[in-house]
Amino acid sequence: MKQFFAACALMLGIVSLSMAQEVVTGPSITLDKDVHDYGTIQQGANGTCEFTVTNSGTEPLIISRCKGSCGCTVPQCEKAPIAPGATSAITVKYDTKRIGPINKSVTITSNASNEPTKVIRIKGKVEASDLGNSGGVPVKQPAAGAPTTGKQ
Repeated sequence: MKQFFAACALMLGIVSLSMAQEVVTGPSITLDKDVHDYGTIQQGANGTCEFTVTNSGTEPLIISRCKGSCGCTVPQCEKAPIAPGATSAITVKYDTKRIGPINKSVTITSNASNEPTKVIRIKGKVEASDLGNSGGVPVKQPAAGAPTTGKQ
């Protein structure tokens, strides 16, 4: 019976060790999400989103660079060191004057021991705004198959 309890205690210890989180020595980058989905937004809408960065390591995390995949995607990163356990924000602004699908990336370069180069993405779709006159009042579109010019 003693051998049974000893074996159970040994197995419990092994399972506990295998389930324990691994502590990363040095700086470590963790993000709240890898992708931000705007869904479908209107042309000219607010194209700003935010990613939260956490330093899950034991030393200060320094983000040295954030670079968008094109000029329409502009990220802003804090350059100040992020203390262990602390968070910071990366703000990404997409130019919503461009109509069509959004599928862009931002590359984060840091001193993280787990991922020195981390790529995050933004996605979605920008639909054209139909502001048919200078007053900003939407213009009603003709029904499918209806003539677009001339009188009937």
